[in-house]
Amino acid sequence: MSGGERQRVLLARALAQNPKLLVLDELTNHLDIRARFELLDLIRATGVTTLAVLHDLDLAARLCDHLVVLHAGTVAAAGPVLKVLTTELLADVFGVHAHTERHADGVIRITYAARPLARDGDPQGYPRRRDGTPAALPPPGAPAPDQARSPK
Repeated sequence: MSGGERQRVLLARALAQNPKLLVLDELTNHLDIRARFELLDLIRATGVTTLAVLHDLDLAARLCDHLVVLHAGTVAAAGPVLKVLTTELLADVFGVHAHTERHADGVIRITYAARPLARDGDPQGYPRRRDGTPAALPPPGAPAPDQARSPK
């Protein structure tokens, strides 16, 4: 059985139990584009409250009514998709120039610029936040990744 087939079987088993909450982690891994859209449409059609962990913003925009964006272990933004995925947040957290809009078909789409953001004088070309720090690093004042995960 392929990875995509396994994903669908696991989802079918979960949905067969009529859950009140469905928790999904990277639910579209191993799926081709058509299967991704079919799966997302199926999940939305069930009406089941779903908590999904996604790294694909386009899929998140299509699936979610409410979105929480995490950055460096903290909540960067939370709320309805169009209020969360702002041009400013996409630049600050992901280092890209992009914007979101709801199209006539009701689907929210993200349009990205051809290149990531970069500031003049940055020899490595890292995308930068407005405060000048590289977007790939934790924001100023945030604990380093090894400190954030250390046991207390």
